[in-house]
Order: sequence, then C-alpha cells, then structure tokens
Amino acid sequence: MTVDTQIGQQQDRYTVADAPPRTLRDWLLRWETILVILLVLTVVVNTIVSPYFLDVFNLADATFNFSEKAIIALAMALLILVREIDLSVAAIVALASMSIGYAAEAGYGPASLFAVGIGVGILCGVFNGAVVTFFRLPSIVVTIGTMSLFRGITQVILGDQAKTKYPQGFLDLGQSYFIKMKETGISWLFVPPVPLSFLIFLVLAVLFGIVLHKTAVGRQLFAIGSNPVAARFSGVPVDRLRFLLFVLAGLLCGLAAALLTARLGSMRSNIAIGWELDIVTMVILGGVSIAGGVGSITGVFLAVLVLGLVTFGMSLNNIPGQVVSVYIGALLIAVIGIPRIIEKFRR
Repeated sequence: MTVDTQIGQQQDRYTVADAPPRTLRDWLLRWETILVILLVLTVVVNTIVSPYFLDVFNLADATFNFSEKAIIALAMALLILVREIDLSVAAIVALASMSIGYAAEAGYGPASLFAVGIGVGILCGVFNGAVVTFFRLPSIVVTIGTMSLFRGITQVILGDQAKTKYPQGFLDLGQSYFIKMKETGISWLFVPPVPLSFLIFLVLAVLFGIVLHKTAVGRQLFAIGSNPVAARFSGVPVDRLRFLLFVLAGLLCGLAAALLTARLGSMRSNIAIGWELDIVTMVILGGVSIAGGVGSITGVFLAVLVLGLVTFGMSLNNIPGQVVSVYIGALLIAVIGIPRIIEKFRR
C-alpha cells in the first residue's frame, strides 16, 4: 500500500458530511414538493372547469391581484422566521397610499410618488421595530396597536374622500405590462406579458432566496428563529436584525402601496383591508414555521402561486369573495393544525 493510498483512506475516514444524504422519500416528503403537486393540481382543475384559465393574458392579469401581497409576504416570511410578526402591513399600505395621493395632488412625478410611498413605509417600519426591540414588547401586540393607529390616521384624515388625481406616467406603471407579448421566429416560442409588479416580485424573490439560503446573514436569521438566546450568546446581533426586518417590511409595504395605487388609479381609507390574513397565509402555507427557525423562500414563492391561481380560478367561476375568505381562513388553520395532529399521532 502506497503512502498516497494511506493518506486517501485517512481523509475518507475522517470526512464528515454537512448533512445526511437525502433519499427519494425525503425529497417526496419535502414541503416544497407537496406545494408543486398542489400547484399542478390547481392548474389542471381550473383548466378543466374554465376554458379561459390558461389564456396568457388572463394569467398575466391574475398576477396583478396578488403581486403586491406577494412582495410584502417576502418580508413577512423573514419576520416569522425569527419569531416575530407584523400585522400592521395592510394599514401601512393604506397610510402610504394616502400620502401618495396627496403628493400627486401637489404635482409630484411618478418617481417621486414611489419615493413618497417607500419613505412613509420605512418610517412606519422604523416605528414598529423601535417599539418591539427597544422596549422588548411582543411584536403581535405592538403591530395590532399600530394596525389600528395607522389605519385610524388614514380614516381620520381622509374620511369618505377618495384620491383619484395621478399623473398618467404613474398610472401606466401599475396598469400596463412591463414586458409585452412578443412573437418569435419559432412558432411555439414567445415571451408572455409580465406586469411590473409581478416582475418586481420575481426579482425580489431571487434576492431574498440568495440572502436567506446562501449568506451568513441568512444563517443568523435561522439561528435567531431556532434559539434567540443561544444566537445572542454566539455574537449574533439579534435586536439589530429584528429592527432591520421591521424596516424592510415597511419598505416593501410602501413599494406595494405605490404599485397598488398606480394599478387602481384611486384610493380610499379601506384600501388593502384584510390583507394581513392573506399575507400570513401565504407565508405559513409556504412552510415557514410559526414557531420560527424553519422555512424557505422557494416555499413562499410556490404558496403565492398556489393561492393566487386558486383565487383567480374561483373568480373566473363567479364564486363570491366571502367564499374565498372562508377558504383562505380554513386553509390557514389546516396548514397550522394538520402537521401538529400528524406529529401527535406519530408519538
């Protein structure tokens, strides 16, 4: 036996894998795999029920209805991952949208209107993050309070008024396709229409996935969610990261408010009301544990598509919005409860 062979055997002997090898059963039982199956079933069922479901422009229009929520869901996923939550997101959207309306009446251009919405969102996020981290208060209690605060400010200032005067360039950003459908030289190849809001969501989902799963910051977030006390003693800046996540949530709420206002072309004080339930459902359905420390951006992305296409299929079949709300509420309870029931039976 040569020296090189002995060295090779010693290296093999002491090599420790970062994670146990995954079997086919492990891959099939992954939450993301289940979501892919649900997505395929959703497409198949809706295609059978409605002949208009697979129309390219119908699907593009469907993304208008959930892209703004999906953008906020990315930030919400990180918050829930570290055992926090922000229930004031819809109220921040309303407050930012109202600010955009007043700025439009003052003569601001499209870029400035987006800046106003994002700026208001950041200020709200700073307020939430400061109260939660500096005063050590539960985020669910704080954000329930700020939900009423931000929505109340909007209702007091606006009353029954509606803001409807916006520059055409601003409206075009929310109501037009950023990428228009293009035919190519190959008969079966074309570029589908993509709204700006959905394109922004796709780009942000990629960025969030890279940061969460491929960087040291992502590992720190998982550490905080798994055990915040141990993470703090390991040198992780727990409070700073939590504060920044609330600021990030506010920023994305402001961006979503600008996109939503541009798409609707008007706003009232009840804009985005009830979005909290939809956004939390997207995150929990995506596999992010409400107890923290577990989750993936891929799962959230798939859950957004599943919920978006399910609600779109329901609207195509003239199912009332109240039924859709019942479905979303039942789905949220099922996603949280079923894994715990299965675990209890296993024990």
